Amino acid sequence: MSEGLFGIHGAALEIRSQRMGLLGSNIANAATPGYKARDIDFGAALQARVRGADSDDAATTATRYRIPVMSSLDGNTVEMGVEQTAFAENAVAYTATLNFLRGRIETVTRAIRGE
Repeated sequence: MSEGLFGIHGAALEIRSQRMGLLGSNIANAATPGYKARDIDFGAALQARVRGADSDDAATTATRYRIPVMSSLDGNTVEMGVEQTAFAENAVAYTATLNFLRGRIETVTRAIRGE
């Protein structure tokens, strides 16, 4: 029922949540020598979910290593500006999706109450 009620927005919220964790991990490991920054290709992950993959498999298959603009001498590929921007953009998209779902739930709740 939730699939029909929320469409792809429930899946989008799960993927955005997983991406938030991965970007946070990148930021936390900015000073770790040899750490390779990764990101989830949101579009690819969402397509995998629409085709029937569960959220973990979809996120795993859509995870890509980030190619740095400026290489680090210690092999770390985290660039704080890039990571912080991606994190902020993902947070805004996550909030927008969450607000859409909240509105949908409120509409269904009002319909059930007969308002």
